[in-house]
Amino acid sequence: MKHLFLLLFAFSVLGQSPKEKIQVTDLLKIKTAGKPLVSPKGNQFIYTVTSIVDDPDKKNDFVYQTHLYLGNLLTGESRVLTSGKYSIASPVWSPDGSKIAFSRDMGAKSQVYVLDLAGGEPQAITSVPFAASNPIWSADGKGIYFQSSFSLKEFLADSVYNKKGMTPSWTIEKPMLSGISKKSKANPNGSIEEVRAYLAQNEVDKKAKVINRLNFQEEASTTSELPLPALFKTTLTGKPELVNNPFQRWSDFEISSQGIFAIVPADSLAHPDKVLDSYIGLNNKIVYQKKGYKISNLTLSPSEKWLAFQEATSTGVQNASLNVISVSQPAKSIKIPFDRVITQVKWSSDESKLYFTAQDQGGAPLFSYDLNSKELKQITCYSEGVLGFDLTSTGFVYAKTGIDNPSEIYLQSAVGEKRFTSLNVDWLATKEIVKPTKHTFTNAKGLKVDYWVMKPANYIAGQKYPLVLEIHGGPSAMWGTGEASMWHEFQYYAAKGMGIVYANPRGSGGYGSDFLAANVKDWGAGPTSDVMKALDLTIAEGWADTTQLAVTGGSYAGYLVAWIVGHTNRFKVACAQRGVYELTTFMGEGNAWRLVPNYFGGYPWEKTTKAILDRESPYSYVQNIKTPLIIFHGENDLRTGVIQSEMLYKSLKVLGREVEYVRHPGGTHELTRSGNNRQRIDQMLRTYEFFSRYLKIK
Repeated sequence: MKHLFLLLFAFSVLGQSPKEKIQVTDLLKIKTAGKPLVSPKGNQFIYTVTSIVDDPDKKNDFVYQTHLYLGNLLTGESRVLTSGKYSIASPVWSPDGSKIAFSRDMGAKSQVYVLDLAGGEPQAITSVPFAASNPIWSADGKGIYFQSSFSLKEFLADSVYNKKGMTPSWTIEKPMLSGISKKSKANPNGSIEEVRAYLAQNEVDKKAKVINRLNFQEEASTTSELPLPALFKTTLTGKPELVNNPFQRWSDFEISSQGIFAIVPADSLAHPDKVLDSYIGLNNKIVYQKKGYKISNLTLSPSEKWLAFQEATSTGVQNASLNVISVSQPAKSIKIPFDRVITQVKWSSDESKLYFTAQDQGGAPLFSYDLNSKELKQITCYSEGVLGFDLTSTGFVYAKTGIDNPSEIYLQSAVGEKRFTSLNVDWLATKEIVKPTKHTFTNAKGLKVDYWVMKPANYIAGQKYPLVLEIHGGPSAMWGTGEASMWHEFQYYAAKGMGIVYANPRGSGGYGSDFLAANVKDWGAGPTSDVMKALDLTIAEGWADTTQLAVTGGSYAGYLVAWIVGHTNRFKVACAQRGVYELTTFMGEGNAWRLVPNYFGGYPWEKTTKAILDRESPYSYVQNIKTPLIIFHGENDLRTGVIQSEMLYKSLKVLGREVEYVRHPGGTHELTRSGNNRQRIDQMLRTYEFFSRYLKIK
């Protein structure tokens, strides 16, 4: 019998198919669930699913498609409500739960659509010459608010929505030019007004781009235009009406029976690009203001008695606090004692609690705060990330990411958690998933630093493997098992036989304001000591080959990669992506330039600050870089700016170092997260291929 058992066991093992390793093209299989919204009736909820599909217009290319789904909380069933090549966004229930409004881009500018659950196709209720997005139902369900924007020039000339000829109270900052020019005949040989009209036409025809504003850099291009956020209201069959004065530039709002609460720039006379403070207004009256602070994320309570919002100093490095004010007595503010990056906020129906998600120690748990008892309660675990949630009659419904699955919808009640969707379950069932292990150490400043270690797929004890140090950007980003953006890349490199270590060094989010600001005037040496300590502790486990080390990272992490290889030759190979390498030129090159005064205390023309910027710039140590380096940058990346990588590459070429430079046409700073999918795959493969030239990858 013993021999028979062993024989049967052997046949059983042989009959099992070994799991497949993660492939680079598995990136295209990942489906991502959007924030769920429970219906007013409480029995259903809607959510979006974003997939990557073949581009119908371009062979061998891929596009994102986002469609709307309806889930039944009673039966556990789900069905798709939209389909086709055109994606939808920002779905929202009507007050009676019979209809759903959303925006849809039909190949031109997005418009607002309404889907009646009683039957029929979605119907467009707007047809305006500008993009219409983010619909919100009026309380009676008869109207819909939506957002759009004008350029300054468009609104000044608009005869439909600017019939009263409104002009801004703030200066347009055209030197020596007072007021707004009236329409004149364009004539290069005419009067000065006609010459101005001629020059203005050249701008319209894109023969010139005249810039007078401070924030002229967008994510992918420069612009002389100033966007004016506009709020409209329309009935299901009528014409849209402009609700606000776009020159006030609301950054957020909440619609109430008393009017509209809005976040407004604090100085109405200064140019908006130079105003950092903001206040909460209601019907053009100040409700709440604190000098030196900016406000974000308004959330009105169900009875409209309370208003939650986030508040942070307008300059410097700190987490925003979550505050609550009484609408009737706004002078009294309640500050929630929780020093983390808080994301979505939701009131309980009885207004006794606030529910919110927050970055915390490598995860994004769901929390509750009882306003009466002052009790803070963690609802989900640190090892996962809640990416959007809503309340049900028995608990919660949320989109979540974790180690085993990058995205699914889950239901949680008193009896526990239950997975509702199977977006990625089937294809992942055949895959070998490498589990990260979390560790912690205390750095030289007495701060606890979390780091995670992933051994290679098919790891065999006693063998040695290459080890990749992965670094996150920001510098205030946070990685961990509750953060989805790196799930595929980590699994892919592990599948290729490399170990991985990643950490949240000083300056990371998810650990409080003191930790967040611990890299002020110290972008290089301090964070480097943290990530290198994580590397050394991983090596001490005994399985990593110390002659086969690689380092990679993007954005601020591209900066830190360049800093590291300018200060040590320990790494066999390195990869710097979309980084900042010379902080003085970054002041002019990138639209994230406010990092300079916030982190380094001033501007490059100030002697003391200039000395700090030179000391903290990896470019200052470029002559020390001897590690083979591949550099990536999207050609349209204006968050950090391509001149940064050009300077680094040219200098290394002049020095005769081993360096390769890859530019992705049309690529922005978000290329590896939400960019063109062929380019995402291209960058991952090029990094792997470059590493394979120097590492013994099995």
